[in-house]
Amino acid sequence: MSIAYIFPGQGSQKVGMCKDIYEEYKFVRDLFGEAENALGKNITKIMFEGPEESLTKTENTQPALMLCSVAIARVIEKLSGKKLSDYGQFAAGHSLGEFSALTTMNSISLYDSAKLLQLRGRAMQDAVPEGKGAMFALLGANKNDAENICSNTKKIGVCEIANDNSVGQLVLSGEAKAIDYAIQLASENGFKAIKLKVSAPFHCSLMKPAQERLAEGLKSIEIKKPEIRVISNITAEVETIPENIKANLINQVTGTVRWTESVKRMVSYGVTNFIEIGPGRVLSGLIKRIDGHIETTSVQSIEDIHKLVTELGN
Repeated sequence: MSIAYIFPGQGSQKVGMCKDIYEEYKFVRDLFGEAENALGKNITKIMFEGPEESLTKTENTQPALMLCSVAIARVIEKLSGKKLSDYGQFAAGHSLGEFSALTTMNSISLYDSAKLLQLRGRAMQDAVPEGKGAMFALLGANKNDAENICSNTKKIGVCEIANDNSVGQLVLSGEAKAIDYAIQLASENGFKAIKLKVSAPFHCSLMKPAQERLAEGLKSIEIKKPEIRVISNITAEVETIPENIKANLINQVTGTVRWTESVKRMVSYGVTNFIEIGPGRVLSGLIKRIDGHIETTSVQSIEDIHKLVTELGN
């Protein structure tokens, strides 16, 4: 059995996530304290009590999801008596989930990861004035179809592929007027288009100001070689050299999240089991669409952790 760990991105958050392990383990409470020192705010209260509007603010969502994923990973290690790297061979995360993967695999410290994600979230939110950008899910189309729609929309404005999530599920991002036109083109070509409730047009060239702010923030951050091979969103390839990892995190802000290719890359390396660490089952669902033969496991509660530890020990 060859294992890859996967870490969810924005949209998987929910009020109350990780509360059970926070209450059960003191060392998890210490992790939360470390993150709060980095963030300068009570992220614990936001995660456990909400309101949902506070948790879904991008600058809160991103560090909160990372913290939850890392906390779950550390409990798995505590109960199993081994590192995740002793069981698994690969890791990958969806968008901000790449920070979770790198933090879990001790490439970035929790403190630095929390600060970077708060900066990243604020910068992405500030990059485009509210109402000037938009995103939509394009269903039933392949990547070539999406590229054609983007190409035909250039005359209106920016419209780019933000996420290649799975077979028949892509997300396009750009200027609001261009996105509206792209939705029209998609419908005319028989595809389903669903406009997303987002605060900014993520993962497109409009995020250039955010990319520059993250690059500045990363200058003083130490990145180490991760304990196992981490697949980059932007290249869909293994990257272990710290300077290249840093460059990939910067380029990811404006680039496409190549999730379909990332999953296929890991499968090509022999991965048979994906373990999703963090709230929700979004990535497990996407993987089933990419390759129905792959085993997926979602770990987001104490019960899930105990079950996984038992399975890993067998």
